[in-house]
Parts: sequence; structure tokens; C-alpha cells
Amino acid sequence: MTYAEYGDPSTLELSDVPMPKVGPGAVLIRVERASVNPVDWKVMSGGLDAMLDAVFPVIPGWDVAGVVEAVGPDTPEFAPGDRVASYGRKDVIHGGTFAEYVALPAGSVAAIPDGVGVEAAAGLPLTGLTALRSLETLELSGQDTLLIHAASGGVGHLAAQLARQRGARVIGTASVRHHEKLQAIDVTPLAYGEGLVERVREIAPRGVTAVADFVGGVREETLALLAEGGRHISIADPSVEEIGGRWVWVRPDGARLRALLEQVAAGTLTVEIDRTFALADAAAAFEVSSAGEANGKLIIDATR
Repeated sequence: MTYAEYGDPSTLELSDVPMPKVGPGAVLIRVERASVNPVDWKVMSGGLDAMLDAVFPVIPGWDVAGVVEAVGPDTPEFAPGDRVASYGRKDVIHGGTFAEYVALPAGSVAAIPDGVGVEAAAGLPLTGLTALRSLETLELSGQDTLLIHAASGGVGHLAAQLARQRGARVIGTASVRHHEKLQAIDVTPLAYGEGLVERVREIAPRGVTAVADFVGGVREETLALLAEGGRHISIADPSVEEIGGRWVWVRPDGARLRALLEQVAAGTLTVEIDRTFALADAAAAFEVSSAGEANGKLIIDATR
């Protein structure tokens, strides 16, 4: 799938493009599954043009799971036939994962352990690495009470699980229909919106020691609830850096991704899947994602 200019999902079209070249330290992956993240359609709309250059036509997609087709020179880590996954963001927007093949630096690629399905492996990279980096930035520990804005979303649900593993108490905002899902992972769910500050204060009278914002637009609520000396991050609102927070951007990291995949294999981390679309139906997947209708990851099957 490609788009020749910035626009909405209607600009996507099924195209033939040359096979990616595989340079030193690179891996050519035969794509089995990719997954949709909100950043994909935000990039397509031109929303990141001030930050990242684009070379048209662009193949969207940063998440991938598949099989190594070939390796470039001096790439001993992988061999043809290996099952692998990657968060494949590059410095230039051009050759993404909504394709039959993608070439990526070996350092961003992780072997998929036995017992991890291809859809879970494809849905994990961006969301899992974002969640992990957020908690590392917060220096979260078992002494913390963490408030997660949008705890039932792709990043939030994984961050909540990882935070509970660290022993932190977790309060998560979500629509009421997702509260049972959060309770199942030992998170205290609260409805977002008007009155949130009061609802949090009812169960955490002294406020919270850490806040992870995965939705944006909650800066005032965060400040009102953060205890003295507390830490906060956002992946959606860069203005938090003006008030002592950190704006977090995930980095490709094969080693950290491998560690997350091993947790999935062990059953200690769950990747929720909503539904799967054929590659040719990527525009429909973008529409579902942008409308906020997904309950879990949206997967792209590149084999059909």
C-alpha cells in the first residue's frame, strides 16, 4: 500500500514497487503481519512533516512480524527463515511495513520466541516499546501510585501490565465499557472527563506520584493530581516539557523488543487483538483506528 501525497485514507492505493535493497547490517523481512498505530494515519495526513522528511510514494507502517528472507553483509544475528518482529521506524518516511517485504536495520529486529503468535508479535512493537520507555523515563517502582490516562488503549494496556509487574499501584482512565478489562489486570478503573480529579482524590487523597499520559489534553488534570516531587510523561502533548514533564518518543530497539516478546511467550504480558484486515483493506483499518472504534490492535495481513 502506498500514498503519493499527504491526505486521508482514500489516498492509499495498492501498488507495485521495487524490492527493497538489503545493505550491511540489514535484514530483509517477508512480511506476514503489520499493525496499525494512530501515528500511521497522522503521518499520512502530514502531521509529522515538520519533524520527519517523506519521500513519495510512501509505504506506511512501522510494526512488522514475519520471516527473514535475506540478510545483508555482516549481519550474523539473523539467518533466512528466522521468525522476527520489529518496530521499524526510519529517519525518512518511505519504505514502511504495509508491504510484502521490508528492509530494516538488524538492531531494530528481534527474534520471535516459540509460543508467540504472529499477530501478537506484530501488535507489540510500537505500543510495547512506548510503554516500556514511558515507565523507564518515570523510573517507576513498587513505591509509586501511577495514573494512566487512556489505560485501555494499545499503549496504556501494556503500560498498566508492566507497571503492575513492578509492584506499582495503578489507576487507569477509560470509558466504562473497558473497566472490566482493566480490573482483570489489577488496575483501578475510573471514567475520564469532567470530575476526574475528584474521582482520583477519592481513592488517592494525597494524589499520585507518577502520571503517564497516552491521550493528550489532560495537562491540567495531571498537575492537579501530581503529588509534590511526582513525575509525569506524555506521548501526545509536547507542552508537558514546559511544566516539568517529559515528552516521550519510542526508539527502535531489538533487544528490548525481544525482552517484551519473551514476556508474551511466558504469559506475563498480553497483547489484545481487535481484528485483522487484508493488505488491500488498509484504508478501512485506518478509518476504524481514527474513529477510535478499535478495542485492541488492528492487524494487517500482508499475505492476502
